[in-house]
Amino acid sequence: MRYLREVADPIDVHRQLLEAWRKVMDLVGPGPVEEHFIDAEAAVSGLSASGPWLDLGSGAGFPGIALAVYWPEARVTMVERRQKRCAFLAEVIARAEIQTATLYEGDAAALPRGVWNGVISRAYKPPPEFLAEAATLLVPGGLAVVLTAGDEPSPGPAFEREGAVRYTVLGKPRASVRYRLKA
Repeated sequence: MRYLREVADPIDVHRQLLEAWRKVMDLVGPGPVEEHFIDAEAAVSGLSASGPWLDLGSGAGFPGIALAVYWPEARVTMVERRQKRCAFLAEVIARAEIQTATLYEGDAAALPRGVWNGVISRAYKPPPEFLAEAATLLVPGGLAVVLTAGDEPSPGPAFEREGAVRYTVLGKPRASVRYRLKA
């Protein structure tokens, strides 16, 4: 007789692990964790992500886990330098059985250049610095996604603004601004 096991929602697994690990590992600040999940889901909505993507400075998994779960056509490499956060992310990826996410422990400077369809970041570097680095990582026509609570950053000459998704998280304005690398 064959048994089918019930598969847990990967986002729920992420949420449960974050609640369990957050204080011990200082993964997120005080307050409800739900705002991080709302922010990540809204940030990746409408991307149509596929192929190789990077989440730079993955931290507690935002928005990389949401990107991998909601866009299974994407292969998301979550980049994090801090060992304790990598341990947490590895546990989330394994327990949630997210087949489309991998973890890279180290500095983004060592990553291959010009091979990524998309690069996203929540708080890796200030937006101008993030966009400068993204320009070296992306394939021509690749997408850089900046999450911001304030003004939209100027993309500089390498990018064209493709659009933005504006949303609120617990009454706070947020945006996911998309920039296309010029060919």
